[in-house]
Formats: sequence, C-alpha cells, structure tokens
Amino acid sequence: MGAEANPQMSETKARYRRVLLKLSGEAFSAPEGEGLDSAQVAFIAQEVGAVTSLGVELAIVVGGGNVVRGAVLSRMGVDRASADYMGMLATVINGLALQDALEQRGLETRMLTAIEMRAVAEPFVRRRALRHLEKGRIVILAAGTGNPYFTTDTAAALRATELAAEVLLKATRVDGVYSSDPLKDPQATKYDQLSYVEFINHELKVIDATAVTLCWENRLPILVFKLAVPGNIVRAISGEGIGTVIAEQSHAGG
Repeated sequence: MGAEANPQMSETKARYRRVLLKLSGEAFSAPEGEGLDSAQVAFIAQEVGAVTSLGVELAIVVGGGNVVRGAVLSRMGVDRASADYMGMLATVINGLALQDALEQRGLETRMLTAIEMRAVAEPFVRRRALRHLEKGRIVILAAGTGNPYFTTDTAAALRATELAAEVLLKATRVDGVYSSDPLKDPQATKYDQLSYVEFINHELKVIDATAVTLCWENRLPILVFKLAVPGNIVRAISGEGIGTVIAEQSHAGG
C-alpha cells in the first residue's frame, strides 16, 4: 500500500526533477527535546511521502544532533575526530527510523552510509545511489561524509553535487534565513533571497558556510524553509515562494 493521496497534491507540478533534502537531527525530536520522537518521525514520513506523487527523485541527508552532537562532545573534552564519528553514527539511528516509517507507508527506500555497516545499510557508492533514484526509490544518506571535521550540511551539499540534484532543500525550525536568530531576537529581519556572497559576508548561521561555498562553486541553489508547516516540502519542490533562496544572485532583500 502506498502513501495516502492528497487531492490537492495531484494538481501540484514539480519545479525540480531531482532534489536533495537535508533534515537536521532536531527534526526527529520533539520541540526543545532530544532523542527520537515517534510523532515527529511519522510527520516527516508523511511529508516525504507526499512528494512521491510529484514524480520527483528524492535523496535525504539526515543529521544526528538529537542523539549526539560531535561539536558538543569535543567541547567536553572528547577527541574531536572521535566525537565526530559518534555524531555520524547518530545519523544512522535517525536514518533507520525514517526508513522504517517510510516503508510502513508502502514507500520503497534505500539507505546508504558513508561509513560501511553492511548489516544495516548499503555503503555509499555514487552510481548505486543514482540507480536507486532513477528507479524511484527514496534514498536516505547517513554518516555524513564519512570524515570528521565536516558537518552534515556540508555532507548534504557534497551529496547534492555528486548526485546532480537541482536544488538543496534545507528544512529547519524557522521559516528562512534571518539577520540574527529569530527565536532569540524579535528584531531579526527575514531575507527572501540572498546571494552566496551575501550569506557568507553577513556570517549567517542557519547553514554551514563550507556547505554554502560548495554550492556556490557548483551553482547549486539552496532553499531554507520551515519543516513544521504541513505541505512545505511539496511547496518547496513545486517552487512556491516560501523560505529563503540562496543562489548566484539575490533579487530581493529582507
């Protein structure tokens, strides 16, 4: 049995043929919480399932901050490389949870990891991932880049480039890129569009600067949007004006 059909989705047209969606570890936990929250995982699976009606090839990079944050462990005195590997393993936990929730909805998935663990997932091989996408499978990518000192944002930019995605979708808890943290600063200004240069020069933090630079070098647009609004993943893929676009040139400010 496939994902439940939404009559409104049948009229929606996809702007992109192949997309990469980045989900932070926070997306898998309850607000202000840690660990896995079954309701959140079910919500993500429902939202991702709605995308399949658009005929889009979808790859998903998952973070692991709800389980372990390598940067936090490093500040606590854990060796940085070891802390980052622990963070990579945390992403696999989230990946397995998402895979199970999607498959319970009748969706075909494959999980590929940058660190080999063949008992639970396939190792990441670019050609294999492309083949899965071409066959209509949802590809879940875990364990970051497989290397310490790189964030899962950078892993998302790398995988999006490798897999020839047309856009990198960054799902967050806020509805775009702001001049400062809108959850802490009520005076923060939202940007509708930014160039890569503007994002880096303003030292904005919603996505890792290394990831933005990699997208810049490969002319890969980034869309930052709020995950918690039902239907927003489909809206992002269909090109509706939500969130903040980071691209070659900006055409509008905040």
